[in-house]
Amino acid sequence: MAETGDRKDHVELLRGTLDMLILQSLRLGPRHGYGIAQALRAGSADVLRVETGSLYPALHRLEKQRWIKAEWKSSEHNQRAKYYRLTAAGAKHLAGEYSRWSRLSAAIAGLMNPRESEGWS
Repeated sequence: MAETGDRKDHVELLRGTLDMLILQSLRLGPRHGYGIAQALRAGSADVLRVETGSLYPALHRLEKQRWIKAEWKSSEHNQRAKYYRLTAAGAKHLAGEYSRWSRLSAAIAGLMNPRESEGWS
């Protein structure tokens, strides 16, 4: 689904993590699918590259949950594109996911970077 810049290591994101990142990318305004993929890639310093086979099923899933809403518009290149925007329900869900992600990432960081006094060797 997502790869590092050198393409040797394959980074798999859990479904909920991809959903959270998509919602986060829509916080600043509507985007089409390619724009979302580019935002995730740029925001992760080119580490996360979301393939269309993962992105569009996630977008459909989020739309079904009513966390995003889609609308057909003309793109910046005058091509018809489906633009996605965050709904109020999606913003509320994102806030909860962010809180859970913060706790989880802090717990993992604590395990990966233990203090010597904690007895890890």
